[in-house]
Amino acid sequence: MDPASQDINLNSPNKGLGVDHSDSLADVPVEGAVGNSANPLPPGLTEEEAEELRIELTKVEEEINTLRQVLSAKERHAAELKRKLGLSPLNELRQNITKSWQDVQTSNAYKKTQETLSQAGQKTSAALTTVGTAISRRLGDMRNSATFKSFEDKMGNLKYKVVGPRGNGDAVTSPTDTTPTQENPPF
Repeated sequence: MDPASQDINLNSPNKGLGVDHSDSLADVPVEGAVGNSANPLPPGLTEEEAEELRIELTKVEEEINTLRQVLSAKERHAAELKRKLGLSPLNELRQNITKSWQDVQTSNAYKKTQETLSQAGQKTSAALTTVGTAISRRLGDMRNSATFKSFEDKMGNLKYKVVGPRGNGDAVTSPTDTTPTQENPPF
């Protein structure tokens, strides 16, 4: 290869390769070419219209890539600003949850549910109070009944037989208990 025939243009697709002009690329099929049998033209579309559509498609794809690059740069900039402000993803999540909870609390459905549950709680409380009062009254009535008084008397007699005629303040001692003396200290 002759160094004079080397392409030294750095933007060239042949950079640093020896270019041999004897090989022609004219017989190599190019993908997407108009005369390519792999992609025949749709019916009703001329070659000029197809070429215009390909050019437009190329432009749109370039715009899409540009927009992706701009979006990526904006996202990096936003992340940097958040980092400088001390906002972490956890803080953002916490703020989103707080805002969502506030939205739920201000919704009509939540307010109606809360009101209904409050009323149900009040009614339940009133019902339990009524039941408690009824039970207390029934226990009072039962204590004043002849059967309970008879049972109470029998228990008193049993206590008298077991404990003896002492008052309620007297300590009950076992017959085996001894009083400690100086000769026999407790420890």
